[in-house]
Amino acid sequence: MEGKVRTVRTRYAEAEPYTTRDGSTIRELMHPAVHGNRNQSLAEAEVPPGGHTLRHLHRLSEELYHVTAGEGVMHLGRDIFPVALGDTVLIPPGTPHWIENTGDGPLRILCCCAPAYAHEDTELLGEDR
Repeated sequence: MEGKVRTVRTRYAEAEPYTTRDGSTIRELMHPAVHGNRNQSLAEAEVPPGGHTLRHLHRLSEELYHVTAGEGVMHLGRDIFPVALGDTVLIPPGTPHWIENTGDGPLRILCCCAPAYAHEDTELLGEDR
C-alpha cells in the first residue's frame, strides 16, 4: 500500500554482539544490510572499564555518539574532552577519533552513522596518544 510505513523492530536480546575494526563490541540495532532501512545505522557500543577503541576515522560516514552509561574521554581530531551519561558527540567524516573508558563500569554509547556503518569505511590510524 502506497504511503504506508513499514515498522521494523529490533529486540536488544536478539542483536548478537560483535567486534568492529576499532576494537569496540557493538550490537547492530538497525542496519540496512539486516533490517532494510535505507540511509543510516544505529548500534550500541560497549567499552569495558580501562578499555578504549582504536584511533580511526570514517571517510564517508558522519557519526553521532550518545553516551547512555558510564564516563570516558573523547579524542576527536585535536580535541580531548570528558563525556558522561547524556552527552552527544558529532564526529564529522574524515575526523580521527577514539574513546576511552575512565569509569568503573561499562561505557555504553549509541552510535548512529549516515551513511550506514561499513567495515570498509573504517580506517585504522595507529597510535597517536
